[in-house]
Amino acid sequence: GRMNTNTSMVTEFLLVGFSHLADLQGLLFSVFLTIYLLTVAGNFLIVVLVSTDAALQSPMYFFLRVLSTLEMGYTSVTVPLLLHHLLTGQCHISRSGCALQMFFFLFFGATECCLLAAMAYDRYAAICEPLRYPLLLSHRMCLQLTGSAWACGVLVGLGHTCFIFSLPFCGPNAIPHFFCEIQPVLQLVCGDTSLNELQIILAAALIILCPFGLILGSYGRILVTIFRIPSAVGRRKAFSTCSSHLIVVSLFYGTAIFIYIRPKASYDPVTDPLVSLFYAVVTPILNPIIYSLRNTEVKAALKRTMQKMVPMEI
Repeated sequence: GRMNTNTSMVTEFLLVGFSHLADLQGLLFSVFLTIYLLTVAGNFLIVVLVSTDAALQSPMYFFLRVLSTLEMGYTSVTVPLLLHHLLTGQCHISRSGCALQMFFFLFFGATECCLLAAMAYDRYAAICEPLRYPLLLSHRMCLQLTGSAWACGVLVGLGHTCFIFSLPFCGPNAIPHFFCEIQPVLQLVCGDTSLNELQIILAAALIILCPFGLILGSYGRILVTIFRIPSAVGRRKAFSTCSSHLIVVSLFYGTAIFIYIRPKASYDPVTDPLVSLFYAVVTPILNPIIYSLRNTEVKAALKRTMQKMVPMEI
């Protein structure tokens, strides 16, 4: 839109993430659409399996179902709009649309940060405190941990979004990214934003590094316990449950730490959207793959469900 002299009159933004790849729009559209459909289908399948299969009723699967729900939301905040922009060549987003997208992305992301910590605590309790496990992770405790994770997500999302959108925007409105991520939106804010950046980095450090610290602590204790298991089979079983979780955690936190915990000046409009692409689009599809391919109980549940749906031939 036309810019007035008034600084905060920016009413819409342009998301110019992949517009420099003009020849590849069709290819990008097909790739992202395929990944998106697979992500939603894979995560939805996990939700259905955990909700209907009697063998998947332990706290670990309760959290896995929440994680899959989060992943469906998380990827739906960015990918459908990106697909629309790739298809139509229009890349406008209103100011309020941008704020909403930022809120939901931060909400799902921060909730997942906390949920992954709850999942690590679950594995710690199951492996290191097997006798107290039913007490430590009662159904009520699972609900409380999940509720706290959602609450944390709401606070982080609201805090950052209200904070950034209360700052004055100068007039330039092209966001060098494919969705309203904090760093690129901050590039368009007037004046010196170093204090805002510092607040964002501190908040990100808190919400990313605290759960990450808890996860590392849990896994440290788990490893010590695993090495004390006398039988090799027992060790392998305990470790395989944890290794899938560790893979998800490393991918999620690694990219998040790279994007959020550093100054705005180091933002690169070419490489950063690619890293974001990894955690906004790729990580959510890895979850169902990692958890179901590496998990015998999930595979068995899938088999049972298929058999119910397709009655055996006589």
